[in-house]
Amino acid sequence: MTNDIDDSKAPLLDHLIELRGRLIKCLLALVVAFCIGAYFADDIFGMLVRPLTDAFPPGQGRLIYTKLYEAFFVEIKVAVFTAFLLAFPVIATQLWRFVAPGLYNNEKQAFLPFLFASPILFAAGASLAYFLVMPLAFTFFLGYSGMTGGLDVEALPAVGEYLDLVMRFVLAFGVAFQLPILLLLLHRAGIVTREQLVGFRRYMLVIAFLVAAILTPPDIISQFMLGVPLVLLYESSLILMALTDRKKAKQKATE
Repeated sequence: MTNDIDDSKAPLLDHLIELRGRLIKCLLALVVAFCIGAYFADDIFGMLVRPLTDAFPPGQGRLIYTKLYEAFFVEIKVAVFTAFLLAFPVIATQLWRFVAPGLYNNEKQAFLPFLFASPILFAAGASLAYFLVMPLAFTFFLGYSGMTGGLDVEALPAVGEYLDLVMRFVLAFGVAFQLPILLLLLHRAGIVTREQLVGFRRYMLVIAFLVAAILTPPDIISQFMLGVPLVLLYESSLILMALTDRKKAKQKATE
């Protein structure tokens, strides 16, 4: 009886040891990525500030900091932000290697494409924010500079507030672009059907722009630029579901 109990505890202990090893590797990846981000913090922040630089008239514009420690903590935030982006593939790989042995082959084949698609979609959303949405939004915001009531109104953004705004843009668009993965996983798991999502389409239009209003700054440009892609991603998910359902139907018909 004692041997049976010890044998039942052995697999659990092995899993815990493996989990500890995976977590240590993830932590090491974060530490190394943080060091890289800290070393190149100035260059990375220079890249992040480029949309604002281009929005200002040539030769104008500046960033300020109103607290003595603000510029220092901006570099720390840049390093942390860079660390999570660089270490994400390692973290995702370690998570997959921990979970994969407990999955059947068909479950592995179903889940693995989503693992590769997630960083691609995040990069697509972040790129949309960086190259299109932020330049348009910053140009819109700076349009309020000038003479008002005989006084010169000048935009003097603080480095900390600007970095928070940029990270908000990048994370909002990157996370929002995970919508197809979420919907397709729910569909594959049988939690929702394509017909249910088609019927939900009218509400999705409202929810997409409501989410955009929450995640983005309070300007119509960035809200519109996030709301429209969300709707398009929702419709794209419905198309992919139709294709997968048709494929399953053909496979059942041939069996």
